[in-house]
Amino acid sequence: MTEAVMRAVPGDEPINDRFGKYKIDELDASRVAKHLVLFRPTAQVVEQLMARARLAVPGLAATADVQRVLRHNPDCLFAVARKSKFNPDAPTGEGFFAMLPLNALGLQLLALDALNTRNPDVRFIAKPGERPAGIYMWCVLAPGPLAAGLALFMDQIAAPQYAGVAMYNRTVTEAGTRFNQVLGFQLGTTVSGIEAPHLWVFSRAPQKPLYDSYSPDAGVGEIGVTLARTFEDLIRVAAIRSAVYIGEQQCPYDEEFDGNDLAASHLLGYVGQEPAGCLRVRYFADFAKIERLAIRAEFRKTRAAFQLVRAAFRLCQKKGYTRIYGHSQKRLVNFWSRFGFRVMEGGQSFVFSDFDYVEIVADVPRDPDAVTIGAPPYVIIRPEGRWDVPGILEQSSARPVTQPSVKKR
Repeated sequence: MTEAVMRAVPGDEPINDRFGKYKIDELDASRVAKHLVLFRPTAQVVEQLMARARLAVPGLAATADVQRVLRHNPDCLFAVARKSKFNPDAPTGEGFFAMLPLNALGLQLLALDALNTRNPDVRFIAKPGERPAGIYMWCVLAPGPLAAGLALFMDQIAAPQYAGVAMYNRTVTEAGTRFNQVLGFQLGTTVSGIEAPHLWVFSRAPQKPLYDSYSPDAGVGEIGVTLARTFEDLIRVAAIRSAVYIGEQQCPYDEEFDGNDLAASHLLGYVGQEPAGCLRVRYFADFAKIERLAIRAEFRKTRAAFQLVRAAFRLCQKKGYTRIYGHSQKRLVNFWSRFGFRVMEGGQSFVFSDFDYVEIVADVPRDPDAVTIGAPPYVIIRPEGRWDVPGILEQSSARPVTQPSVKKR
């Protein structure tokens, strides 16, 4: 339709100050749906919308070409309107979100800067029900409060047909650049080995959970977190806690290693490929307790501590917990309050290992995908913290049932 994505984000703030402020895949559709409505427009509404768009967006495709694309795949354009002005019996749009769901060849042509987006050939556009190779943001017209309708559009393309498919666009205007930067698009990408420095991209590939975000190939300064799963991991945990608590805080050995380590989960934080910190989580009937947060002195100016605590919260939520409990040294209450902890009403002040403590508690929303009874059995037996990845026991299911121990008897 046009190479310019315009007027989706209002305001004249400096671009750099707003980079990634509203990450496009984290917009709250449920809140927006109270005020806006997204719908597939009729041919007449499309004609009205295109007439309005020509006043704001230069270089638009001919209305007849837009109609031709929509006959091929109606998902290519969604209209948006304010609910207060919307009549479902005679719908009229105030703005729109248009996309081209490109097939593999179409995406390669886009990467080569050889795709005619003002008059696109429908041979390069996925058919209805067909999963595209990439989603090209064709045009956005959503001034003022209509910009929030982007959350409703993203909700539409969260359907299985489109889930995880990367989004692309090109810009020739400052407004288009602002749109991309505010919503977390990155300039420059590679498509099937084709360098495409002119394309902006937003990857929608499934992200690793925060508690399983460490990669052995992590770059210098990159922070990742993983669960301790091996004896070597536990040695790393013991080394970090010995340096921090026994070395720095002069905690007696028997008080630091208190008999609870084999009844807990341990999170390891890395900076690059170096173990930088750790945290322990223990589980009770209606709450989880996080404790023993330790960061090596040389990494205390990084955000390793924050990543470890956030990862612990996500881990507890994935296990179905909605209340997280802890003991805070009195001098560190403000630190823990950053994560939503508060001093527990009616809680106690107490002392151990030469420091004074208070009880703290945080309430967290339930993870809708928490691992509970009713989840697939294979999910429940996967390695701790890797419930999103098929495990070794699932691979064993490919073998026939032989019951070797029973037959031997």
